[in-house]
Parts: sequence; C-alpha cells; structure tokens
Amino acid sequence: MTLSTITFVTGNQNKLKEVSQILASDPDAKSAISIVAKKIHLPELQGEVEDIAREKCALAAKEVCGPTLVEDTCLCFNALNGLPGPYIKWFLEKVGHDGLNKMLAGFDDKSAYALCTFAYSSGKEGEEPKVFSGRTPGKIVPPRSKGDGPAFGWDPIFEPDGFSETYAEMEKATKNSISHRYKALKLVKEHLASLMNDEK
Repeated sequence: MTLSTITFVTGNQNKLKEVSQILASDPDAKSAISIVAKKIHLPELQGEVEDIAREKCALAAKEVCGPTLVEDTCLCFNALNGLPGPYIKWFLEKVGHDGLNKMLAGFDDKSAYALCTFAYSSGKEGEEPKVFSGRTPGKIVPPRSKGDGPAFGWDPIFEPDGFSETYAEMEKATKNSISHRYKALKLVKEHLASLMNDEK
C-alpha cells in the first residue's frame, strides 16, 4: 500500500486525537495513511445525517483540492425518535449534561445510540463522496467521568451496552476499540485499502 495523505476537516483536537489513535492501532494503516487536520468553515447543514456528511465533504473537497475526510457525530435518544441526533453539539452547548438527562425524565426508555458518519472524497471533480457509518448502542446516564481535565463532549452521559462505565470513564484504548467512531473509521480504512490496491 502506498502512502496517502488525507485532509481531515476538523477544528476539534479531541476528534483528531481519537482518529489518529484509532488509525495508529492498525499497523497497516499506520504506514499507509497520513492524516493532516484542517479547519474549514462550512455551513451548518440540516437534514438526514448521511446527506449532511456527503454535502459537507463535497464542499470541503473543493477547498482542499485533494483527498478529504469529514465526520458527523450524533447522539440519538430512542424515546425521542433519534433526537437530538446531528444537533447534539448545540443541545449540549445550551443545556449541558444535566439538561440532556432531563430531556428523558418523563420516559422509562433511557436507551440511545452513538452514531458516527464519515464521508470521504478523493477530491476529483464530479465524484460523489462515499459515506461510512458506525453505531454503538447504549443508554443515557447521569454524568460520570474520571481524570482531572474536562471530559470530551457528551462522553460522561453515554454508557455503551455491555459496560458499566461511560465513555468518559473508560480507558482510551477500550473506548477506541468499541466506539461508534472506531466502527465507522474501520469501514473508511477498508475502502481506502481497496482504492490503494486498485492503484497497484
């Protein structure tokens, strides 16, 4: 596999760190994929998650003029038919962890799922970006985290199925082996590997 440099469009250093850690955990990907981050101001699109990711990637690729990767992350409450979904960033900003818990106060169903959607474009004009999604089921709990620094996003209130810890309480290596981001990125890596093999 030949070296490929991909621009990951993000200004979020936590996301960049997780993506880099997940890629580095794969010995083949580590030598084959080089990720550089770039912050690009894109419009706040609305609609279905895959459509948002695809359109954001197409817009970003025009500016990057080369291989481009964008990501959208959702936190979806089953009792609310998938909301807050792609708008979780704004809900978290406005109401915080406690407010997100209170949104489910009138429901017995606290189940939720974390959804990560990556969109990739080679940067070629007229090419539609490919979309890859990963989902991790779990439930919403009162905020719990460990460590001295601030927790990443909504990690303190999401407890994945099969675990007694929230994302924020887990060791990074554990989270990065079961997370929605890991599952989506695994599909991205498989797609990139197939592209590189085709170029041989």
